Amino acid sequence: MIKKLYIGIAAVLVLVSAMWAQTADEVIAKNVQARGGMDKLKSVQTIKSTATMAMGPGMEAPGMMIQKRGNLARLEFTIQGLTAVQAYDGKNAWAIMPFMGKKDPELMSGDESKELEEMADIDGPLVDYKSKGHQVELLGKEKIEGTDAYKLKVSLKNGDVLTVYIDADSFLEIKDEMKRNVRGTDQLVESSIGDYKEVGGIIFPFAIESGVKGSAEKQKITMNKIELNVPADDSIFKMPPPAPKTDAPKPEEPKK
Repeated sequence: MIKKLYIGIAAVLVLVSAMWAQTADEVIAKNVQARGGMDKLKSVQTIKSTATMAMGPGMEAPGMMIQKRGNLARLEFTIQGLTAVQAYDGKNAWAIMPFMGKKDPELMSGDESKELEEMADIDGPLVDYKSKGHQVELLGKEKIEGTDAYKLKVSLKNGDVLTVYIDADSFLEIKDEMKRNVRGTDQLVESSIGDYKEVGGIIFPFAIESGVKGSAEKQKITMNKIELNVPADDSIFKMPPPAPKTDAPKPEEPKK
């Protein structure tokens, strides 16, 4: 009798587990549909986003990002007249950071490059997550500022853990939390996502507010314009060679 009871409990647990997995896939399918549908998403080869980043009182940085299918991304932003570049070429991430005294392109470390690698996924981590090597679990529902939301735990292939909150009515993403290890320390960054607008038949968020969880300091990103399928040559994602160094002028020889 006891043996049969254990077998019955095990069967129920397996069934419940299967139901959760199926429900997670259903939530993802509804999210894809809410964004415009799989066909629309897959028809996009490039996305060019022009935005303004508010980084603190009185400090704004205009920026531009290009994503291209094939895991390519390039981000540019300007602070006090200096333009920084961060890019991912499908394998490596590199950056030019002039306001940090780095005018030549440099490869980014593994920890630093993770964010760019994730940014280069033009469809987002939920689309085709299995083929990308990610794992997704449905952790139930939570209230996010009074709104019922499905909570999805996304274990990314690179080791980072992303928690995505999907509005239970609109099935659009309203919040996410990214946990990543930076130089041996776990860091949790949360983002509020909203102001959705339609561009070319696809729904995009035009307002994102991010910051380390528990901190009052937030970075606000306001999208000014999103363009689809703009021309973007693969060369703009590749790290350029260092600028040639000019030889210092030789001192004039003293006149005899």
